[in-house]
Amino acid sequence: MYNHVPQEYKCPICLGINGVENDDTLIRQGDIIYRDKLIIAFISSFFIGNNPGHVIISPIKHFENIYDIENSYLNTISDFSKKIAIKLKEVYKCEGITILQNNEPDGGQHAFHYHLHVFPRYKNDNLHNNMLEKKPTTPEERGIYAEKLKVVLL
Repeated sequence: MYNHVPQEYKCPICLGINGVENDDTLIRQGDIIYRDKLIIAFISSFFIGNNPGHVIISPIKHFENIYDIENSYLNTISDFSKKIAIKLKEVYKCEGITILQNNEPDGGQHAFHYHLHVFPRYKNDNLHNNMLEKKPTTPEERGIYAEKLKVVLL
């Protein structure tokens, strides 16, 4: 239903889930903060404005978008997003949380594998104004955030 994957698409999230580290995926194994049989959570490869280190939660199984994902995966992701939100508040000392999930190109979806963003929010951080000014990061930059969250998710 409502699919937009180009014919020769290489899913960057599937590659990362499968441990591939190359130019087709920015996900590195060190970015992963949680994984079980249904979902994976990792630090985003891009920092947005004043909100570095946001978390992406995705199903292990490939579903393109909200229209395709099975409810068992969706429910697990929703439950885990609450846990991540609480941990971001504790670890990052943020003042709020924004959860964002995009579907289809006109809905802002760039990676055609269902994924949910959990952003730490701070007073006057201008997250929404900074969305188009994402900064690519290094594994070392992301690692600082990944390690902080891995410790509290054990």
